[in-house]
Parts: sequence; C-alpha cells; structure tokens
Amino acid sequence: MNELIGSLTILIGAFFLFSAGIGLLRMPDVFTRIQAGTKASTLGNILVLAGLGIYHPDWSLKLLIIAYFVLMTNPLSSHALSRAAHAIRTPMAAATIVDALGDENDGAGKEGSA
Repeated sequence: MNELIGSLTILIGAFFLFSAGIGLLRMPDVFTRIQAGTKASTLGNILVLAGLGIYHPDWSLKLLIIAYFVLMTNPLSSHALSRAAHAIRTPMAAATIVDALGDENDGAGKEGSA
C-alpha cells in the first residue's frame, strides 16, 4: 500500500513539474515565467520528495533536509531574479496593470528631489 501511495504522490508531483515547464513556455514575460516556474516547481519537488519518503521510509531524514533547502532556495532565487530583471528594466507584458516596485522607486526619487 505504501508503494501505491508513494507512486501516486510522485505522479502528482511530476504533474506539477510538467505544469511548471508549460508555464515557462506559455507566460508572456519574464516576471510571470519566474512565478510560474517557481511556484509549481516548488510544489512539484516537495510532492516528489514526499512520495519518495513514503516509498522509501529509511530515506526520510535526507529527503526532509532536501525539502527544507528547496523551500528556502526556490523563493529566494526567484525573488533575486525578479529584482535583477526589474533593475535592468526588463519589459513587462502589455497586460500588466501595476508595477509596485516601479511605483516605490519613483516615489523615493521624487521625495529625495523635493
């Protein structure tokens, strides 16, 4: 029974990893690609690791450590990538309505010059 549950969890995780790849191809700009890739791949990786933990219980501690690093590094790396892309003025999609970081930077420049 553990093999079936572990295999299904790995399969669901593989689906999320596949959807992350589709999101990278389908999204219109860098910022939405980063979001699609990071959110879906984080969930997919965690589900695959959980499935492996169910399938092989003796690996659980090692898989938990790997899951911790995935949960810490994926959001941090996507944040750094998006800040760097915004800093070099990578264009956003035409449908983008709000640029909160741009508004924040514009407001700081106006206050300093007054």
